Amino acid sequence: MRTVELVCSPPLEETVRGIWDRLAAAGLPSLARNTHPTNRPHLTLASVDEFPPGAEQRLADLCAAALPLPARLQRVEVLDGSAPLVWLVRPVPELVALHGAVWDVLAGAPGQNPWHLPGRWIPHLSLALRFRDADRRLARALAGADRPSGELVGARSYDGDTRTVSELAAA
Repeated sequence: MRTVELVCSPPLEETVRGIWDRLAAAGLPSLARNTHPTNRPHLTLASVDEFPPGAEQRLADLCAAALPLPARLQRVEVLDGSAPLVWLVRPVPELVALHGAVWDVLAGAPGQNPWHLPGRWIPHLSLALRFRDADRRLARALAGADRPSGELVGARSYDGDTRTVSELAAA
């Protein structure tokens, strides 16, 4: 599996990691418990089994030209009722345009993850995996009423086979 992900500015990353820590301290599932060195707050634009030939450079060029992008966090939500706990990101036109351009590059790539396809994609930053909807109210309380904002400043690709990341656009 290969992804295209946008990474947060340091202040926005610190805000998200703070929520990870508060969830963990409350005994709830949290990405704070994932200690793999590649684990950091990110917004996934696409996920496929493998990149087509030449796609990585084209994706790098697209991301470098589009970044930084504004990121305004909205409400905390559980996707599909019993799946990831996420902080929704407002889909500003520039973000939606980059998402579409990424998928233009990946057209025909094998193993396209339907969650990330245009028309189905919900821009978000993940807070926890396999989260119960019943705990959503507490998670929202821990996140607080603020709607932080920041920037998406870099792009990377995660390789699920090697569990490594490669930089697409410098943060």
